[in-house]
Amino acid sequence: MVVPRAKFEVLGPTRAIVAVAGDDIILPCSIKPNISAEDMRVDWFRIILPDPQSNIRVHLYQDGRDKYHDQIHSYRGRTSLFKEELKKGNIALKLTRVQGIDDGRYKCLVESKTHYDDATIQVYVRAIGSKPEVSIEGQKEGGMTLLCVSKGWFPEPELEWLDSEGVTLSAGPSETDRDYEGFYIVKLKTIVKETDINRFTCRVRQRQIYDVIKMETEFHIPMDVTLDPDTAHPRLILSEDRKQVRRGDIKQNLPDNPERFDTVHYVLGKEGFSSGRFYYEVQVEEKTGWTLGVARESINRKNNFFLKPENGCWTVWLRKGEYNALSGSSVPLSLREKPQKVGVFVDYEKGQVSFYNVEARSHIYSFTGYTFTEKLYPFFYSGIIDNSDPLVITPVDVTD
Repeated sequence: MVVPRAKFEVLGPTRAIVAVAGDDIILPCSIKPNISAEDMRVDWFRIILPDPQSNIRVHLYQDGRDKYHDQIHSYRGRTSLFKEELKKGNIALKLTRVQGIDDGRYKCLVESKTHYDDATIQVYVRAIGSKPEVSIEGQKEGGMTLLCVSKGWFPEPELEWLDSEGVTLSAGPSETDRDYEGFYIVKLKTIVKETDINRFTCRVRQRQIYDVIKMETEFHIPMDVTLDPDTAHPRLILSEDRKQVRRGDIKQNLPDNPERFDTVHYVLGKEGFSSGRFYYEVQVEEKTGWTLGVARESINRKNNFFLKPENGCWTVWLRKGEYNALSGSSVPLSLREKPQKVGVFVDYEKGQVSFYNVEARSHIYSFTGYTFTEKLYPFFYSGIIDNSDPLVITPVDVTD
């Protein structure tokens, strides 16, 4: 039997999709030429290795509607097609609230009455878990048994114990488990003898994620951020210690120096940097609107402009109850918990700016793949006049 040549191709992305846990992602897939898929069968699978013929159903569209009778339970309520786009041959899949179990290879298969074709897509899930929790399990073999536990990682991270001088201590193999969403829980024990200092550190690092954040009991690379009054819009009120900012209702008579924002109510941090990494935290607990991030030194100070990387700022904001990352067009952020304190982490050489919910110890958003050529400064917007509570730069807790 001679099988007729297919009249269409199914095309997927040329690169793997990197998904941050908790985010919503789109798995691109389309038909070439752009004929309608409304009357076709569109079948999304996740391939189970090592047998590439094994797969589990992620989403099925057939006979003009979605069918869920044999969709695997972990994908229930998290998948959808763009129905209006089917007529254009766009069969992309939206996957919400990414979990560790979503990591893997996917197949997008399209079938008409006489033809079919498919494409494969690689999805890598990345999740930065909790700071290590350290406890003493008691005396053993003439020393103290210390236990370190960290949760919520993907892929599996590495744990290590260090002494007060940063030297790695001997320890047994890590214990590894996974929670119901597929994220890793790791544990590591070591036996230490008491010293004059009795200071030991448990470090967890995820080389395969960002290769930037070493979360440990010493935590990030904290920067002592203060606000720069020479950049503050005249309506902004700065505290005496320059750690708080709020919007006032009177425009102050201040020098119109070149550094000052005179149109929008922004202020920069006093301290800038042009290499390395830095991290700071801001309390936003009572605020109904705010913007945080970093800006390059040459940012426009005298006119209104869109907050986006092309204009020299990498920021997220809260407006009218909605969180967005400002990356050219606003990217809506679906956050499980309202941040009370936001952490901002920057790796200058890697061109990355990341935001974290400090209390929930969860990732909010990351700008990646940029090339920084100027000095960067912390960036703040404190909201409108009826939101009089201040933004507060808080000390980074390096002890818990």
